[in-house]
Amino acid sequence: MRYLKDLTEGSRVGDIYLIKQRTSAVTKNGKSYLNVILQDKTGTIDAKVWDPNSAGIDDFDEKDYVEIVGDVNSFNGALQISVKRARKALEGEYDPSDYLPVSSKDITAMYSELMDIIERTENVYLKKLLYAFFKEDDSFIARFKFSSAAKMVHHAFVGGLLEHTLSVTKNCIFFVAQYPKLDRDLLVTAAICHDIGKVKELSEYPDNDYTDDGCLLGHIVMGTEMIDEKIRSIEGFPSVLASELKHCILAHHGKYEFGSPKVPALIEAVALNFADDLDAKMETFTELLDRSQNPKDWQGFNRLLDSNVRGTRLE
Repeated sequence: MRYLKDLTEGSRVGDIYLIKQRTSAVTKNGKSYLNVILQDKTGTIDAKVWDPNSAGIDDFDEKDYVEIVGDVNSFNGALQISVKRARKALEGEYDPSDYLPVSSKDITAMYSELMDIIERTENVYLKKLLYAFFKEDDSFIARFKFSSAAKMVHHAFVGGLLEHTLSVTKNCIFFVAQYPKLDRDLLVTAAICHDIGKVKELSEYPDNDYTDDGCLLGHIVMGTEMIDEKIRSIEGFPSVLASELKHCILAHHGKYEFGSPKVPALIEAVALNFADDLDAKMETFTELLDRSQNPKDWQGFNRLLDSNVRGTRLE
C-alpha cells in the first residue's frame, strides 16, 4: 500500500485507509459535504467528500477501513485529499497493523532507559512507588507502552506516552543540573508519573479516543488517584512527601485555564510544568513540519503554539 507519508501534491491515491474521524458539514452555499480524517501507521491526513451522494461514494463510518480514490492537493500548507470514490473494505483486504501510528523510536529501548532512571532514584519510598507501577504492575506496563500521549495534538501514536514521558523526565534531569534547589528524586518521580492517568483517559488504538472517565475526570485527577492508591500500599510512606508528589501532578498543566486543578506552589511543580510544556510544543512543531510538503513556508495558525509558524530557512 502507499502510506500517507509518501503522498505528494498532485498525485492520485487508490488505497485502503482507516477512517479516524467523519463529520458532516455545509459549505457557504448550503451544500453538504464530509470532513474525513484518514489514518495509517505513518500518520493522518484530512480528506473531503464534496458530494457524499454521488455515484461511487458508498456508506462508511468512523473506524471503518475504506478504499479511497482521490486527488492529493495542498491547503494552508498541508496536504488534503479530495475523495472521488469510497468503498468500505472487506475483512481480509487489509492488515490492521498497517494502520496504527507507531513511535519512530524503539519502545523496548525507551522503556529500558526509563527503568535505568528509576534505578537511580535514591529515596526509598519514591523508588518503591515507581517499582509498583513500572516494574511490578504488568497490566499497567502493557498499557503504558502501547498508549498515546494525546488524541491528536502531540505524540498521538503507539508508544507516544512512553516517548513523551521519557523526554519530559530527561528535561527535568537537565533542570536539576541547572537549578540545585530542585529535589531530584521528587521531580523525576513526578515527571515519570505525571501522565500515567492517560492509560485510562484514552482508549486503546485504533480508537484512541476519550473514555467516559477521561471526559468526566481527566488524566490529571485519575493519575493522582492511581498514585494515591499505590502509596497506600507502601508502609510508612511520608504524608508530606505524598502531598508534594501529588501536588506536582495536579499542577503540571500550570494554569487553571489549561485544566490544572492547582497552580504550581513548589519549585519542582514549576519545573515539571515547563518540562511538560516544552516537550509538547517541540513535538507539535516537529510533527507539523514533518507532515508539511514545504516546511520552510508558512504553515498557518497552530492552536497549541498560538502562532502562524514556519520552519527555519537556514541551510
